Amino acid sequence: MGTVLKNSWPLFLGMMLLMLGNGLQGTLLGIRGALEGFSPNTMAWIMSGYFIGFLGGSRMAPEMIRRVGHVRVFAALASLISACLILYAAVPNVIVWMFLRILIGFCFSGVYVVAESWLNDSATNETRGQTLSLYLIVQMIGIVAAQGVLNFGDAGGYTLFIISSVLVSVSFAPILLSISPAPMFQTTKPMSFKRLFAASPLAVVGTFLLGSIFSALFGMSAVYGTEKGLDVRTITIFVAMIYVGGMLLQYPIGWASDRMGRRLLIIYLTILGAIIMALAPLATDNLYALMALMFIVGGISNPLYSLYIAYMNDYLEPDDMAAASGGLIFINGTGAIGGPFLVGWMMSEFGADSFFVYLAVLLGLSALWAIFRSTVRDAPSVEDTAAYAPISPGTSAVAVELAAEVAIEMAEEAEEEEA
Repeated sequence: MGTVLKNSWPLFLGMMLLMLGNGLQGTLLGIRGALEGFSPNTMAWIMSGYFIGFLGGSRMAPEMIRRVGHVRVFAALASLISACLILYAAVPNVIVWMFLRILIGFCFSGVYVVAESWLNDSATNETRGQTLSLYLIVQMIGIVAAQGVLNFGDAGGYTLFIISSVLVSVSFAPILLSISPAPMFQTTKPMSFKRLFAASPLAVVGTFLLGSIFSALFGMSAVYGTEKGLDVRTITIFVAMIYVGGMLLQYPIGWASDRMGRRLLIIYLTILGAIIMALAPLATDNLYALMALMFIVGGISNPLYSLYIAYMNDYLEPDDMAAASGGLIFINGTGAIGGPFLVGWMMSEFGADSFFVYLAVLLGLSALWAIFRSTVRDAPSVEDTAAYAPISPGTSAVAVELAAEVAIEMAEEAEEEEA
């Protein structure tokens, strides 16, 4: 991993700065919205805009890159992000904020596609797995560090929005000054929904539900904190614990997934997550207990994305893995759009603690679906399963296909050893 960092540190530094800016604006908007008098239901519309834009960007970015190239797309989209971040504070209006969130989601999706393409191009067969792991760590560190930055300014002023804009602007330098000419952009056409569902109904439904879970955690956790009257410092810790858990538990869960039945592990994790979220409203008066619960739910929900992709791959030939991954990321994005809408409505109608009820219900549904599927079809034996590759739900199709390439390479190596 040291060699990967030595060869690609400018790219990783730029990506960390991008994640700092993105993580900061997400939490900051949740807090600023309350100061502007926006209800949870209103904030849900605003927060969902990011996922609408992100899904659209994942579809349009490849064509933009083919037309004008990686560098121009990256510079144009990153510049738009920087401008949008300033406009949040200048025009605190619901319609304007939702439009800006859609635009930022679109731009971040395209920026990730470009940056991850360069990252993939810099990796070799020997370092691809390490590159992917380091990229996940950089993402998580950036988002967690962003929560700390939020404590150095007033959420009701301009400073934090300016800091977020500057972080994104500064990220251009290490990336654009260090990359080599990018290769011709290639993406695998996603597998149809019918073929995906036929291959693994568990992975398809689970990935859809997980999109709704992740978007609520990413978009509405700060809104929950403001509704509960938590101060800014507590809210930032609350949000940070979700990603700290996702970073630290990714690898133990991945290790377990390669040594026990993946479907059984999915059942255990979703049941545990549902129980924890059902109990969370009882722990809201104990901040230490609340933080611990968020650490665990973040540690469960983030690795689940990789688990569902790996489980889908267990039923596919290596040549189909990349196409299936592209289909799953679209399904995940579709589920993510509806998450903030539903949880925002629940928080407006039934109170802030329905945030946890929402998460408990979706995790419970995920568990019940996995249990049902276990009665319909036997899972592959551990010896026949594909490799687990860690990946974040917030990445583009390029990183997901990079994870598929890692799984394919490991599967081919295993076949060669058996031969």
